[in-house]
Amino acid sequence: MRRTLAFVALALLGNAPAKPDNRAIVEDFARLFYGERDVKGAFEKYVVPDYIQHNPGVPDGRDAAVALLQPMFADRTRSFEVRKILVDGDLAAIHILARPSPEARGAAVADFYRLKDGKIVEHWDIIQPIPEKSANPHPMF
Repeated sequence: MRRTLAFVALALLGNAPAKPDNRAIVEDFARLFYGERDVKGAFEKYVVPDYIQHNPGVPDGRDAAVALLQPMFADRTRSFEVRKILVDGDLAAIHILARPSPEARGAAVADFYRLKDGKIVEHWDIIQPIPEKSANPHPMF
């Protein structure tokens, strides 16, 4: 009887859908979006059409985000350096050094994402300009 139950359990587990690897998804999204600057490709592959946007300057929806971001990422004078990627369950954060031009100090950007079923469904961001002088000796990255 125990052997029969073990075979049934293995059969059921073997047919269970694989849980998405959110770290791999976020890392590949970051590679496409920030590294290759393939905004449309990254968003079509990893972002749901009814994507929820918490940045008040950006409308909801994948297509709206692509329309707004594509021109910015096409500008090769701008740079986007991913410094950290953190993933915890269905939440992810990508810490970026963003510069509008090579000589600019730029800003530290933290993009936060929520994933569901292997897709990005929600986004928040925080943008902190890099000051000329710091009150402490610690780098922002």
